[in-house]
Amino acid sequence: MTREEALARQARRQQRELREQESRELAKGPLDVPFMVLVFLLTGVGLVMVLSASFPSAYYESGNPTYYFKRQAIFAVMGVASMFLIGRINYQRFRALSKPLLGISIFLLMLVLVPHVGITRNSATRWLGMPGTSLQFQPSEIAKLAVVLYFSDTISKKKDKMRTLRYGIVPYALILGVIAILMMLEPHLSGTILIAGTGAVLMLVGGINWAWVLGALGLGGAGAVLMLSGIIKYGHSRLAMWKDPWIDAQGKGYQMVQSLLAIGSGGLLGVGLGKSRQKFLYLPEEHNDFIFSIVCEELGLIGASVIMLLFAALILRGYWIALHARDRFGSLLVVGVVTLIALQTFLNIGVVTGLLPATGISLPFFSYGGTALTIQLAEMGIVLSVSRQMKPTKAG
Repeated sequence: MTREEALARQARRQQRELREQESRELAKGPLDVPFMVLVFLLTGVGLVMVLSASFPSAYYESGNPTYYFKRQAIFAVMGVASMFLIGRINYQRFRALSKPLLGISIFLLMLVLVPHVGITRNSATRWLGMPGTSLQFQPSEIAKLAVVLYFSDTISKKKDKMRTLRYGIVPYALILGVIAILMMLEPHLSGTILIAGTGAVLMLVGGINWAWVLGALGLGGAGAVLMLSGIIKYGHSRLAMWKDPWIDAQGKGYQMVQSLLAIGSGGLLGVGLGKSRQKFLYLPEEHNDFIFSIVCEELGLIGASVIMLLFAALILRGYWIALHARDRFGSLLVVGVVTLIALQTFLNIGVVTGLLPATGISLPFFSYGGTALTIQLAEMGIVLSVSRQMKPTKAG
């Protein structure tokens, strides 16, 4: 090695050490307080509503009216701890997790489909159980985070290449296609929509050609028209119940009818916290997918609107953090996580109010589900980690 090569290597090493030192210093910045407060508010209100919505069914099923609430509270504490822990980690370290996590999530999605391994509920096989425990989780929750991490990591390195078919469309379309096929075999339509939608948003923000976006929207719109017109028969009975659940109010339309009755009973101010009537074994999934119906019944239009405003504020603050992220990777990470929350919130509220056909999707921070809540709070930790390295904003 010549003296010039040695000096050049030494200079590169010094530059790398300076960048690492700068990154460590930046990672010691403060967590974004407005975002953190909004997360705490939604989690706290969600716990109160789980207690209110679940105590009749919990007492009927286990003899303990606080059964679901206690379990949810334990996972909430675990989730908050993980949020603070992850929030203190330099988000650049998450790059190393993207490929392994994506591989693990695809393996778990395949494992769900193995006979006698996956757990089936309501004609859908979406869960795996923890050996030796009663804990269950959906691999789709891990797949959501894996897609966000992998797409953010790889897209952030490509820049102008994202406009090409070979680098910007094909690899990501293949990944989304594999995951979509595995999830539709469960079947899990809502999860498929969430992951595909979030992946598409990350590709769009990453710089793909708008022509591909318009083409995908056109295909999606055509598929929706064909399903609504009855040409495509998938979910035909579900669509019929969405159009008019009263045609089978005691059968397939029962849940939607009970949801609408709960929302209508709430009126402007609600019947009062804890005083819902529909939760007394009338409305199925009252503490899970349809908990927002109980929110509307007990807190009324005003209370439900306040909660929707909290979700809107969280989403807007998240995108604000993405705009002020220090680098492309951090920005994409936040966009992916916040888009997951935004899509899931919109789909859940749209379903329980009859705006959208039923898809079986939970409401973030509110619906009962310990592992889902823990993962959601961990994802909020990723946003807080990025917020610690935000670019300084001009005052005034």
